[in-house]
Amino acid sequence: MGVVENNDIVLDVQAVSMRSRQREILSHVDLQVRSGEVVTVIGPNGAGKTTLIRTALGLLKPTSGQVSMRPGLTVGYLPQKFHVDPVLPLTVRRFLKLSGAVDDGEMLAALTEVGAEKMLTAAMQTLSGGETQRVLLARTLLRNPELLVLDEPAQGVDLHGQVELFSLLEKVRSERGCSVLMISHDLHLVMASTDRVICLNRHVCCTGTPAAVTKNPAFVELFGEKAAANLAVYAHDREHQH
Repeated sequence: MGVVENNDIVLDVQAVSMRSRQREILSHVDLQVRSGEVVTVIGPNGAGKTTLIRTALGLLKPTSGQVSMRPGLTVGYLPQKFHVDPVLPLTVRRFLKLSGAVDDGEMLAALTEVGAEKMLTAAMQTLSGGETQRVLLARTLLRNPELLVLDEPAQGVDLHGQVELFSLLEKVRSERGCSVLMISHDLHLVMASTDRVICLNRHVCCTGTPAAVTKNPAFVELFGEKAAANLAVYAHDREHQH
């Protein structure tokens, strides 16, 4: 993994390709995340979104291309899938302690930041989907990340919980000033919660602001005219200035 020389850029993915068993998963993908920016990767199932994230984090080695990070960058990663064995006695306190040497005060502060301050002594197995995601986010924030990487953070969360979660992510980004790289399938919420969208289908189909992407022919071809028309309203409203 290389080192980014421009301090405004925290993560730089250049011409990354990935092949597995003669199958092309990613093809010459470019991706940049700047300081304080929220970048969201969208695309259909099988588009290579999770592979791209894991490659950007250095968890997978690309077949070709280069990944660079700002020196000393602290990253917090919330993966797509998290499973707790139902027979394993694991409280939220114990789970959070797995992230390192933290005391109850630090854990409670992180839980309070994500609206989960009452869950410190709860069993992980008893949490709802939304509560689990809040605890996972709190655990990630204990690292004081400069870059927050989220793979489908609203998965398994009901609609009301999704709206709250995306609002919370915006609050965290605003208060902490961290950058966010996120995968999401919920296009409507993406348009209200991101600075830049990358539309991926093994290669980058289009990229830009939400308003620009919804007008791009590649986006329309991938998601359909109806989706593009509906999302254009969200993008317009988000960028409207009073």
